[in-house]
Amino acid sequence: MGFYSRMPVKLKLTLGSAVLLTMLFVGYNALQYVLMEKWMIQREKSNAQRNMNGILNYFLERESGFTQEQLPEIRHYLDKINRDDQRIRIMDAKGKPVITVTNNVSEQWVEPQPISRQEVFISRGGEHTLLVMRSPLTIFEFKGTIEIVKSMAEYEEWSAAISRFMVYFTLAAVVLSVLVGWLLSWRLLKPLQAMAQTIRNVKNKGLHERTKPPANGDEISTLMLLFNEMMDQVEEAFRQQSRFVEDASHELRTPIAIIEGHLALLQRWGKEHPAVLEESLQASLQEFTRLKGLVLELLALSRAEKNSLAPTPLLTDLDDHIRVMVKRVAPIYRGFQLVTKLEPLGGATVLISVEHLEQIMLIIIDNAVKYSLHNTTILISLMLRGEYVCLDITDYGIGIPAKDLPYVMDRFYRVDKARSRDMGGNGLGLAIAKRLVERYKGKLEIDSREAVGTTVSIILPISTDGEQRLEGAV
Repeated sequence: MGFYSRMPVKLKLTLGSAVLLTMLFVGYNALQYVLMEKWMIQREKSNAQRNMNGILNYFLERESGFTQEQLPEIRHYLDKINRDDQRIRIMDAKGKPVITVTNNVSEQWVEPQPISRQEVFISRGGEHTLLVMRSPLTIFEFKGTIEIVKSMAEYEEWSAAISRFMVYFTLAAVVLSVLVGWLLSWRLLKPLQAMAQTIRNVKNKGLHERTKPPANGDEISTLMLLFNEMMDQVEEAFRQQSRFVEDASHELRTPIAIIEGHLALLQRWGKEHPAVLEESLQASLQEFTRLKGLVLELLALSRAEKNSLAPTPLLTDLDDHIRVMVKRVAPIYRGFQLVTKLEPLGGATVLISVEHLEQIMLIIIDNAVKYSLHNTTILISLMLRGEYVCLDITDYGIGIPAKDLPYVMDRFYRVDKARSRDMGGNGLGLAIAKRLVERYKGKLEIDSREAVGTTVSIILPISTDGEQRLEGAV
């Protein structure tokens, strides 16, 4: 078993298919042989039975008894109906032969035996295989036995010929099954070998290597397609990770360089110039605060991109939660009006935690406040949209250029880098919000026009599980 487990898959498939096909051929040949043997024996028995019935009818139709004067006539009749390689013998009640006619069957091959009822059997003793049929005979005062012995030499010749044919056929089947098994294993393993080569190429040449799946749509083709999709995701994740490291390094480098410069300035001039000391400390503290915020946002983004979330409660009164949250954060944004327009949801539920919902809304409201110049109204609206709940946050600020819209939810992407830096933005807020919404199988959509305003839509699916739980609770 250990040797078999170490064998190559190709050899396993070849041997397995060869053994299976050989067993099928052998089983089929054995069945054919048994059926042929039974048919040939049954045919000989039927022929012997017809002879026996003919002899019995011959004697029953005779009007005279079984006398010595009639023996030549009876012998002539038996000679006439006797077949090749067959012997017909009539015995008296004691088993003594009275008439014997034979064609190449010796009397010594079967001992005479009187019987009281008909019997038929195959005798395989000695060098000959014989079919023996006996039937009792009663004609007037004569009581005896009719015995027909048929040599099965023809049957044995046919049986030997069939056996030889089946042996040759089985050997040919073994060779054919090995060839078929090898071709089958080669055909099946060819795409897998190609995929293995692609994996080696990925290791040596990079993540851009892909397999070429066959167009037959079978399981192996599906596996290769899934492998390509997985490699696409891995390559994209690696590209995003590289870009993330580069962007994070760049973002971290700036405040660190500023802090380092001010510390060097303090070391040289800070002790003798209080104004320089105050300015450098204030700038360093400001950059440190920005650096701390960046690290916290990176941690939040990392948590948002995890594959699993903690058990999440169902929000049923979503409008009440939003109204309470807006009322609580309104004092933070002095000078701005947070206007709510919340439609009743008719008992619809969404699967999201209160903390994540507030985090997403705060990110979007904070952006709306930062980029609103003159119109200080922020509209927060809630409505049903088919099988989804849609929460829109609209500002009437500077808007987003059309060329930047596809990228504003990428990490570290900022439309106006100088303005974002002055306002403390790191380009991570919308990326965090997008990841959180997607974790709840929702979507984050942005519609914006320059100098008109921006609407960010939080679209969450209505939870059918929630409906079932509510029904169960009722």
